[in-house]
Amino acid sequence: MSMRNLENFLKNLNNSIELKGSFRFDEPMGAHTTFKVGGPADLWIRPDPAEFPEFCPLLLKNASAEGLSVFILGGGANIVVSDAGIRGIVLDLGAWTGMDRVGESGLSFRSGTSLDAAANAAADAGLTGLEFLAGMPGSIGGGVWMNARCYETSMSDVLTETEILDETFRRVWVKAKTEDFGYKKSPFQNRRVLILSARFLLAKDEPARIRHKMEEHRRDREAKGHYRFPSAGSAFKNNRDFGKPTGKIIDELGLRGRSRGGAAIAPWHGNLLINTGGASAEDIRALVEEVTEEVYRRRGIILEPEILFINSFGKLVCRMSLSNQFV
Repeated sequence: MSMRNLENFLKNLNNSIELKGSFRFDEPMGAHTTFKVGGPADLWIRPDPAEFPEFCPLLLKNASAEGLSVFILGGGANIVVSDAGIRGIVLDLGAWTGMDRVGESGLSFRSGTSLDAAANAAADAGLTGLEFLAGMPGSIGGGVWMNARCYETSMSDVLTETEILDETFRRVWVKAKTEDFGYKKSPFQNRRVLILSARFLLAKDEPARIRHKMEEHRRDREAKGHYRFPSAGSAFKNNRDFGKPTGKIIDELGLRGRSRGGAAIAPWHGNLLINTGGASAEDIRALVEEVTEEVYRRRGIILEPEILFINSFGKLVCRMSLSNQFV
């Protein structure tokens, strides 16, 4: 769709509902991702919370009718957007934040709420169960979609229900079933839906004890160098069948410090891929492929990237096998 057509599309939306949020054409995606890479989005929109419930179904329905791609952006963590940017619309959920209490031990968060803010809110409420999110980049919506996991805890361990805008643009709550989730997997990865909110069942505890555990996690992330350079945290998933953490395997093969352009495996941690300055999305992707190929050649182990690569049409591309590489 041409820029003029996008302008007309936005104008028609504005005739149906006055857009109070932010929107920009040719918005660099590097400004919205933790890796700080990615070309421009044709149209970037961040709806105001007051208009969000009405605007989003209208946007998605009209875009679908026009055959226009819409990419949903949360906290911008764990993704690498193509250097070509994203054709079509990026719907940014960054303003859709907030929390509600659900009974004595439940909390509900809007999907744009940062994971760290959710952990802090739970601590303020004297509820334990979200400490593992302390210091983790990303949003509640992205965390549920990815079934974020750290320190032996996954989102699905405490998630009870997820509110989505389903394929027919209806707001519905979906109960969390253990069998629908796995390691870094959720049922929403196989559906074209928008995650709106998530409810968690937690347990009561002393706020001081909760915050002590949160600070331990934050210090651990700092010690591992997660905040020294732009990154997405772990580059590859861990697999118990490997017998040891992925970072240890990469270390043993002497791949720490391996670089491609401005992208590098951190000299201090084998499973941390960083932007040392001026990295492109292609640098990161090429380095992931290079490390994957070498680990397979020398150990017979197929690493699965945790980083999600997004192409110019807002579609996820991933390594399916060593033969077809990224598709």
